[in-house]
Amino acid sequence: MSSTDMRRRLRCLSRFAVTDMGGQMKITYIHHSSFAVELDGGDKKLVLLFDYFNGELPEWDKDCALYVFASHKHFDHFSKKIFDLATKYPDTTFILAKETRMNEKYMDRWNIPLEARSRINYVHKNEEYDFGSLHVTTLTSTDSGVAFIVECQNKTIYHAGDLNWWAWQDDEKAHHMEKAFKNEIDKRDRSFVVDAAFLPLDIRLEGGFYKGFDYYMRRWDIVKAFPMHCWGRFDAIDRLLEMDISEGYRKRVVRITKDGESWIM
Repeated sequence: MSSTDMRRRLRCLSRFAVTDMGGQMKITYIHHSSFAVELDGGDKKLVLLFDYFNGELPEWDKDCALYVFASHKHFDHFSKKIFDLATKYPDTTFILAKETRMNEKYMDRWNIPLEARSRINYVHKNEEYDFGSLHVTTLTSTDSGVAFIVECQNKTIYHAGDLNWWAWQDDEKAHHMEKAFKNEIDKRDRSFVVDAAFLPLDIRLEGGFYKGFDYYMRRWDIVKAFPMHCWGRFDAIDRLLEMDISEGYRKRVVRITKDGESWIM
């Protein structure tokens, strides 16, 4: 058994032990690149909501600690609708890439609720932050904004945002893109364990659609990988899993078929 396999096996045994004590993690696919992660926070439930812009949200306990993330300001990752959540869930914290920054006049114009404004935190690239029981590390996207590494309740959760190997065909910047992507991912070595990773699998890249996803899976020790940014083309997942290249990790890739699906880990 390789050292990587041994680490994964020990991690799984540890995870089952945590589950026996009630430390389950529920993951719900919302839409496109948006996921909700629910964790047992002891006194109250923790809910992490990533890159919401559309789709039906679950109903959570009103007293939950809700952390809302936005990796960048592209329309398919960020919507001002998220700020309405602060009127429904009083303990809401917004963790937003700094490029989404809004001044008071802008928030007035867009009717951003007053309850939300004092709870907005802007994060920079390649920094570390603490928000309550969450430790958040940001990486630099190869497109726009940041990616998030979130550590809480003995779990490590990764949301890539648009940090991907954007291998567009006939792109004269292809070598630079490959280097920039790999340099960012290689900041963590092969012993880096991620319990749940949300990773782009964009069929628009045609022949290169799998490259970023594949590199993540080979470089990091990912327990469960959730494809995203598929633009509704969930057949991209099947296509990857049918390729020989995914043989070593395909059992760790979650097949998503529709919005609203949930999994317990």
